[in-house]
Amino acid sequence: MNRVTIAIAAFFGLALVLYWQTQVKRSEMDAVKVIGIERPDFVANDLRTTEYNEQGLIASKVTAKHMEHYASSDITHFTDPVYLIYPENGKAQWQLSADKGQLNKQSNKVSLENNVIIDAIDIEEPLQSVTTQAVTLDLTTMIGSSQEMVYIKGKGFMIQGLGLHADLNTQKLSLLSKVEGTYESQ
Repeated sequence: MNRVTIAIAAFFGLALVLYWQTQVKRSEMDAVKVIGIERPDFVANDLRTTEYNEQGLIASKVTAKHMEHYASSDITHFTDPVYLIYPENGKAQWQLSADKGQLNKQSNKVSLENNVIIDAIDIEEPLQSVTTQAVTLDLTTMIGSSQEMVYIKGKGFMIQGLGLHADLNTQKLSLLSKVEGTYESQ
């Protein structure tokens, strides 16, 4: 074999090796896409936002340490969210806080998890706070629910029970089962 034939064979051999490496890397990238690691469309730190209803009244205010929004599913994840809820009459009555939160804009529901606290803003309100580990609130109807253990503190009473149904517009709250209470005479 002469030098030209060896050079041509080496050139084609090198091209074949480079082509093979490219195909291996491409198949690895396709495998990563199949696994489906979705990245947020936008993120925010120290978020502060106000949402208005059709009448121009404040519907809710949200603050969070960190927020990630995913446009493909229209879901927003929050770290340390604090919601101020404005029911039908337009005055803030409830503050909801948790370690984690998720807002689904398609269903207009917010789910809060871990150390969920619902505080009355008015100190004269008979019911002062509700504590649980998870709650889901429909922002359209202002109805909240939980299947977790719920602890309620108010003026002169403490109640606990399993499960919760709460209508924040009418300010009616029901514990679903295993209800126990302690009342203090004033």
